Amino acid sequence: MTEELNRKEALKKQFPLLLMLAIIGIVSLCIGLAASYFRHQDTQVHLSSEVYQGFIQANWNDPAGNPINSSEWKNKYLVVNFWASWCPPCVEEMPRLAQLSKDVDPNKVTVIGIGIDSPSNIREFLTKTPMPYQIVVGGIEGSEWGRKLGNSQGALPFTVLIDPQGHIVFSKLGKITEDDVNKSILSAIK
Repeated sequence: MTEELNRKEALKKQFPLLLMLAIIGIVSLCIGLAASYFRHQDTQVHLSSEVYQGFIQANWNDPAGNPINSSEWKNKYLVVNFWASWCPPCVEEMPRLAQLSKDVDPNKVTVIGIGIDSPSNIREFLTKTPMPYQIVVGGIEGSEWGRKLGNSQGALPFTVLIDPQGHIVFSKLGKITEDDVNKSILSAIK
């Protein structure tokens, strides 16, 4: 009986500390979510000419190893999505990107999926889940391009919208949502 009373007294003494830690945790979570929200709002960031031209002129290959004519990307909006077959959020957002690629004018917009994976894993994935938009093999170099385009953390998925002048008008680290597509990507393209 006294042991139970001692335990209750100890809990009463620890309660203010536990409450304070819980409040700090909730406030920290809210600050982090707000920072993430504002960080991924539509912001125009001009890429240096060297970065933009380097991205357009890089030697990109499709999953079969064939070179891609990336000069066709010039003067278009580019929705560039960095993904991997082993990344569940990447795979979950692919139908949204597939629909986006069907909804936009291909003369004005190109959707590009840069696979940060081995060519064989990308090929195997695409045989089971074909995509209607352009998939390129990025590998380690693709990760570096992600960093150059604003993904300082190197995490996946990462999506960036680049306008024809080389401005980043939208970027998001994490799975894109329907709101991201409608309010940020499609509204910027129109």
